[in-house]
Amino acid sequence: MCKLVTFLTFLFFGFAQAQQLNCTVTINSERLPNPNQQVYKTLQTSLSEFVNKTDWTGSVLKQNERINCSMYITLFSHSSDQFSGTIQIQSSRLIYNSTYSSPVFNFNDKDFNFRYTEFEPLLYNPTTFESNLVSVISFYSYMILGIDSDTFQLAGGSPYFETAQNIANIAQQGGSKGWTQADGVQNRYFLINDILAPTYSDLRQTTFGYHTGLDIMSQDLKGAKEKIKSSLMTIAKLNSVKPNAFLTRVFFDAKSDEIVSIFSGGPSIAVTDLTETLNKVSPLNSTKWSEIKY
Repeated sequence: MCKLVTFLTFLFFGFAQAQQLNCTVTINSERLPNPNQQVYKTLQTSLSEFVNKTDWTGSVLKQNERINCSMYITLFSHSSDQFSGTIQIQSSRLIYNSTYSSPVFNFNDKDFNFRYTEFEPLLYNPTTFESNLVSVISFYSYMILGIDSDTFQLAGGSPYFETAQNIANIAQQGGSKGWTQADGVQNRYFLINDILAPTYSDLRQTTFGYHTGLDIMSQDLKGAKEKIKSSLMTIAKLNSVKPNAFLTRVFFDAKSDEIVSIFSGGPSIAVTDLTETLNKVSPLNSTKWSEIKY
């Protein structure tokens, strides 16, 4: 009986550990002619279990501490066991003392090619290349963990980003697109190498300061807005060195709508200098910035 209790306790503890992400995985096969829907359903189920049940960090988290995220895969082609398409990754985190979830990461990876045979096991091995499918999903799982941690502690996501970089380095041997600088300028290679580069420390400081501001909104709304504004102004330093940087665009892809909402209501603060900065660092969102009026 004692051995049975110990065994069951181990199983429960192991299951609890493997729950850092609360991820919704969706496979969109509508663009494929006469698709065999069963294989896509199997793939969707397998990926969902892989992301949500893999122990990415070794930490035991409560249900409300798990990171809410999604991976939306759109397939463009499928022949035998070869698939190609895109993967949209999104994540959010709950703001302190509220029911509001702030968007943290929103990225569309357009170079998603992989091999998959129905019912094959998906296993993450940190030292071995298993498949491009496993590598891409594991890479973005650690990106989600890293960016989320950066919102709570300055550069707190570095250990997760370093793991993601290791995955990227190992995955290069598979020969799939998106892992090297030769594959373009807005891919996984630049995403992870830039975020770990000292040049982009100002952006990570912005991420931390911005969410610190959000976390005090329930206590001091005007002070929170000032804190968020100050954090956004920091991006100007990065922009002077790296104008229209890839990572800056990634940040605003997640945050632009929220920024407009924050500064378009509640107690007013001076925003002229903020809108000028936003137009400089993120000109693609100039239409949105024009909606910030006080």
